[in-house]
Formats: sequence, structure tokens, C-alpha cells
Amino acid sequence: MVRLYVVLAFVVVAFDVFALVDLMLIDRRRIRALNRPLWFAIVVILPVIGPILWFLLGRAGRGGVDERRTMAPDDDPAFLRNLRRDEEQDERIRRLEQELAALDDDPPAKD
Repeated sequence: MVRLYVVLAFVVVAFDVFALVDLMLIDRRRIRALNRPLWFAIVVILPVIGPILWFLLGRAGRGGVDERRTMAPDDDPAFLRNLRRDEEQDERIRRLEQELAALDDDPPAKD
């Protein structure tokens, strides 16, 4: 019977630690109902019920509110704008290098 209590205590502590780590690392936008410090207090004060409440009520799923949609680079206007700017800069550098090369090829002017 003592072994059962030891194993049960270990499971409860592991579940609490898992819930606390999850609470600390989760994105702020995925926390529902209360703010982070209140959930932290609930999980610490209520060792078994707190983590259960956290996972059932406090944590939004992956498709939760404010979930950001990832965008492919070729669909992102900012990425395309930066890409165009980089191409323009590369072209300008090529022109300047050609002008410098042309200046180096010219013989020196005689007075």
C-alpha cells in the first residue's frame, strides 16, 4: 500500500510539473479564461484539480483564438518587396562596378 502512495505522489508531482512548464512556455494568446499568474496560482494551490482545470479550461488548442496562419515567402508582400529591393541594389552595384572598370581602362589624361 505504501508503494501505491509513493507512485501516486510521484504521478501527481509529475503532472503538476508538466502543467506548470506548459503554463510557463505557452504563448500568451493561447491562454483562456484567466491570466497567467492566476493560472499559476491555481495549479500550485490545487495540486490535482488545478492542472486538470488548466488543461480543460485554460489552454486553447492549436486551432485556438488568434492562431496565426503561416504564409509562403512567395505570397508575402514584404518578402517580395525586400527581394525586389535586393535585386535593384545588386543591379546598381553591377553598374557601378562596370563604371569603375571603364574608368580603370581609360589611359591617364596628358596635359
